[in-house]
Amino acid sequence: MAAPNVAIKTTASTARGITIELNGISKNFSAVKALTDVSVAFEVGEVHAILGENGAGKSTLMNIISGTFPPSAGEIIFEGRPVNRMTPDLAASLGIAICFQHPAILGDLTVLENLRVALPSALFEGRPAQVIAKEMLDLVGLDLPLGLRGDDLTVAQKHLLEIAKALALKPKVLILDEPTASLDQESTDMLFDRVREVTRSGTSVIYITHRLAELRQIADRVTVLRDGCVRGAARVREISDADLVKMIIGRTLDAAFPPKDAIGAQTVAFSVEGLRADGLHGVSFDVARGQILGIAGVAGNGQPELMRVLAGLDPAEGHIRLQGGALDQKTLLEAAAFMPSDRHLEGIASGLTVRENATFSALDKFASAGIVSHRRELEGVRSIFSELAVKTPGLDAPILSLSGGNQQKVVMARAMLSQPGLIIADEPTQGVDVGARFEIYRILRSVAASGTPVVVNSSDAVELEGLCDKVIVLSRGHVVATLTGDDVTEETIVAAAVQADTHGGHVISEKPSGFGGLRQFLQSDNAPAVPLAIVIALLGLYVYGQNENFLSAYNVYNILLLATALGFIALGQTIALLMGGIDLSVGPLAGFLVVCASFFVNDGQSAPMIIAGFALMLSGAVAVGLVNGILIRFGNFTPIAATLSMYIAIQGCSFLLRDNPDGYINTTVSEWINWQWGPFPVAFLVLITLACFAEYCLRATRVGWRLRAVGSNEATARRIGTPVNATFVGGYIACSLLTALGAIMLMTQIGVGDPRQGVSYTLASITAVVLGGTSLAGGRGTFIGSVLGAILLTEVLNAVTFLGLSQTYQYLFQGILIVSAALIYALTRRRSPG
Repeated sequence: MAAPNVAIKTTASTARGITIELNGISKNFSAVKALTDVSVAFEVGEVHAILGENGAGKSTLMNIISGTFPPSAGEIIFEGRPVNRMTPDLAASLGIAICFQHPAILGDLTVLENLRVALPSALFEGRPAQVIAKEMLDLVGLDLPLGLRGDDLTVAQKHLLEIAKALALKPKVLILDEPTASLDQESTDMLFDRVREVTRSGTSVIYITHRLAELRQIADRVTVLRDGCVRGAARVREISDADLVKMIIGRTLDAAFPPKDAIGAQTVAFSVEGLRADGLHGVSFDVARGQILGIAGVAGNGQPELMRVLAGLDPAEGHIRLQGGALDQKTLLEAAAFMPSDRHLEGIASGLTVRENATFSALDKFASAGIVSHRRELEGVRSIFSELAVKTPGLDAPILSLSGGNQQKVVMARAMLSQPGLIIADEPTQGVDVGARFEIYRILRSVAASGTPVVVNSSDAVELEGLCDKVIVLSRGHVVATLTGDDVTEETIVAAAVQADTHGGHVISEKPSGFGGLRQFLQSDNAPAVPLAIVIALLGLYVYGQNENFLSAYNVYNILLLATALGFIALGQTIALLMGGIDLSVGPLAGFLVVCASFFVNDGQSAPMIIAGFALMLSGAVAVGLVNGILIRFGNFTPIAATLSMYIAIQGCSFLLRDNPDGYINTTVSEWINWQWGPFPVAFLVLITLACFAEYCLRATRVGWRLRAVGSNEATARRIGTPVNATFVGGYIACSLLTALGAIMLMTQIGVGDPRQGVSYTLASITAVVLGGTSLAGGRGTFIGSVLGAILLTEVLNAVTFLGLSQTYQYLFQGILIVSAALIYALTRRRSPG
């Protein structure tokens, strides 16, 4: 049976054993040509490597194959059949899986949730999901708690989790984009074994890499892109590295690395003695003027910790001297320029332009009397960009519009522009193409020759051999070897690392220490609910001690009844915040729905008319939620702008319908809605039941995972196939429907259509949700916590009355609660060291 949107048309490619073929593919982004007339075929059961500099069009080509971008021209043929329009869903149904260079892992979801939201539900049927997920991780050598959040994974673990997701699909086409960039040798070997297994089963593997050595190990064929065009293709065994490099950069290179410093008696420029910190034990070394020091070792033995200490980012004990002067953490932070290995997490500011990212730490270099000279800033940026060959559509283009390698060059440009006393480069060429690597090597050598000490951490022993004058090898935070001169070779570096008596293994499968009961709970979304419940109980006992009527059945009923209206609205606000949005219209919407009901749900009205009134309330809520969602997703409104506009519009409509309170609510209806069971309103019990059901859906269903995925990282959610627009629009409709339930409770409490009522619920609902522990940034939250927040707010207002305090104290206590909520949230989200 043909896949959807695929025309049945057998071609000669089937007979040739070709899985997917691209004919004349071109892609334009406005006036920029990303790809021009690209034709390439990927055969069954082979590894086909795609090489090219950053910006050559590799990622664009992969996005076209996976359906993220439509081609501007050309044809895609899959298993002999032309594909009319490739989409991510269609690509997945055809068996096309992609591992992105920057893993599509959602930081706010657990390992298990990341697997389940990204993979088809059918993969988890028949056996417990935890067992199936463990098998997926075992396949790539990952041994992690399934409840560990994505944010707590190392970069290498994220890459392996991304690969595990792709392999679980048993794809016909597997796209691997720089898969080994963050992996150690053991994990790289394991990955290559998996790749060989899937190719033997007939999978076509498209392998993007910048490492020619990996090409020789794993690839059968290679195609080279440059400036969006195919510059050549060959069998790997039939082409030399020199010819490949010439095709990649359009010129020949006489040497991969610039000449090293002549080894001899030289002045020490930078020295470290007895350095001790988390993961480091008595590290000592020195760097002579003109030298580059390399840091080596099996991943997970203290290299990242050492780099952060040397950059002044983490505290340490010991002695550090630069150009003869002693440095503490503060002065080290000022003197050092840090190039982090994870450019997305620490290297770039995603909201700034290319120019701003290059200069924000060096603005004082372009300033006179505290005023920045824009001309001097532009001259400085253009000069360093020319040296590093940074490819950018413009200096004021968004930084995220650049390829990964060009973003890395911008990070390096910033380090150079700040004119530091020390360069700390952690994996400086990770994800950078061959030509750019040589430029980075040349710049680092030039900086070292000028007298600035350079320290480089690299997982590539060949890179350390070619670039560094001295290499120290770490194992479990100890220096186990110091290599200089002719001893700095790939063989000696690797031997020193793997033969060390203190070898500590790698961090790929290392479980976080103490991850279990208490720590896992403190990292969970429901952690803030515990102190919140304690505060509710303690406040109740205190006020009871002052006035014994506070805990009477009558007053408890009143508190819970009032909290029910706020609770329903808070549940809706929770949905909006989980998506990374907000809904300012909930308060006026509640009041407007009560005003609408006041025309239908009256004494003397027939049952059909009363039912019509409730139907009108629900329909109005759906309409408001739909408009909010459409304005945000398709009208390019921010959530605040869209819902604030709706706030004003709805409030105006309320006053148009009734300029004063009128239209008394049917008494019998109010009695039914306010029906109580003991001291508990039945409506409150419904609220609790609904909150528990919503909590279950949030943690255990695809709808809940998608809701949190959108709030965690919209771009990543889209890459894994989440219907972002539908999720957002559906979420805002659900928010308004829950607000309608709150409006029904409010209707029975005030008993009349009053246009002034309801507005205060906007701020109150946000406060309740924040108190419950939901993040304003999206992705994390709890419905149970929001209900508890609503109860606490209502209890505080009631307590003020029982204590005989003025209304001023209501606002004072609410302010204290908001600050307390922020502190509780910060404490429960604090990660353990390491």
